[in-house]
Amino acid sequence: MTLSVALTHRTTYRYDRAVTLGPQTIRLRPAPHARTPVLSYALRIEPKPHFINWQQDPQGNHLARVVFPERVTHFDVTVDLVADMATINPFDFFLEPEAETWPFSYDPLLEQELAPFRRLAPMGSLLRGLYDQVPRDEERTVDMLVALNRMVQDRVAYIVRLEPGVWTPEETLAAGKGSCRDSAWLLVQLLRHLGFAARFVSGYLIQLVADVKPVDGPAGPTADFTDLHAWAEVYLPGAGWVGLDATSGLLTGEGHIPLAATPEPQSAAPITGVVEKCETEFGFEMHLTRVRETPRVTKPYSEAQWQDILAMGAAVDRALVAGDMRLTMGGEPTFVAAGDFDAPEWTTDALGPTKQVFATRLIRRLQPLWAPGAAFQSVYGKHYPGEQLPRWALFAHWRKDGEPQGPGATCRCWRTPTPPARPAPMMRHGSVPRWPSGCRSIRRWRNRRTRTSITISGASTGCRRTS
Repeated sequence: MTLSVALTHRTTYRYDRAVTLGPQTIRLRPAPHARTPVLSYALRIEPKPHFINWQQDPQGNHLARVVFPERVTHFDVTVDLVADMATINPFDFFLEPEAETWPFSYDPLLEQELAPFRRLAPMGSLLRGLYDQVPRDEERTVDMLVALNRMVQDRVAYIVRLEPGVWTPEETLAAGKGSCRDSAWLLVQLLRHLGFAARFVSGYLIQLVADVKPVDGPAGPTADFTDLHAWAEVYLPGAGWVGLDATSGLLTGEGHIPLAATPEPQSAAPITGVVEKCETEFGFEMHLTRVRETPRVTKPYSEAQWQDILAMGAAVDRALVAGDMRLTMGGEPTFVAAGDFDAPEWTTDALGPTKQVFATRLIRRLQPLWAPGAAFQSVYGKHYPGEQLPRWALFAHWRKDGEPQGPGATCRCWRTPTPPARPAPMMRHGSVPRWPSGCRSIRRWRNRRTRTSITISGASTGCRRTS
């Protein structure tokens, strides 16, 4: 499935007079560790003239530092990006053996590097109460983190809070509600007190309408949606930074595009800077548009697309008929022994004690059903890379009209074929073939209207019927 979306994010500041703007720091570019593929990105700043310099903070986040040499009456920031919404499995990682169960300890060298992400805020009584509710029994680390994320999601109801800043964990727990950034910071501090390295993340959240409504659980958004969002990330040895969204109680996926990940929330603010004292009118808008959407199981072709496909197929059929081109189809089912199907000869080895015996029995049982009057042939089969010799194959060749292939009712030649003294003549159409002195010459017979064959090979003891 390919589904690409275009996101537009516009922030505007209107001043009541011309003012002096100090340097502005903009953190609205997808972070280097973003897992969602970003196909294109553009940042537009108004008014002009201005100077923009890209840099990275100590955590590696992309920052745009903008300087205005003249006084301005407005300040506009517009982000345009296109993202590929390919499904991301949030559990697609492995942990180091020592970190597979919790509690665990970080490597001493890693502890020094993660020190800023383990800095603890004072623990109030409410945070202490939540901390004491966490079971201390040894548990799989991933299961423990999933349960912890759900615990915070159950304790804090989500609200839209327009006031600036982030509440402390005590304020969030006392209110029993909070914005996404409040829940994220609460989860970060809870993780740190439990011994984890954790950081605060600001980014875009993209939510798309589901193709099919779920049988149970929340139905999800009724329209495609995007907004600025916040969540937490925890560092796990072997996996790196893993995102936890306390607002939804889920791990982060393709809809989470991180913009800034920092030890403290203040360092992840989308836009920071100073401005001369004045009256300011703030504006904010975000748009999401599907720009490319290919058919998929849950949203297949439209009726018009199906009609176009059928019309193209009919045109191809007419062209094939006009050119007298005839197509055949073959398949290679795999047969294994029912009694010992895990033996090497049925998995990796070319030969074994029973493979060729069973293959011979199979082709002889198929012969009266599919290949009356067939001639059998044992030849070289496929030659796989890394193997010194080709594998073997058993062929059965017969005519569709049932005419026996050789002297007598059926000819069975299991010995290694030897070339004839002279090439066998080509068959005339409608003639009855004669069995040549060497079995290999049977492959020169090209009576296309009557010849057909079964092949059983030593590679996987497959049976292939071609006609």
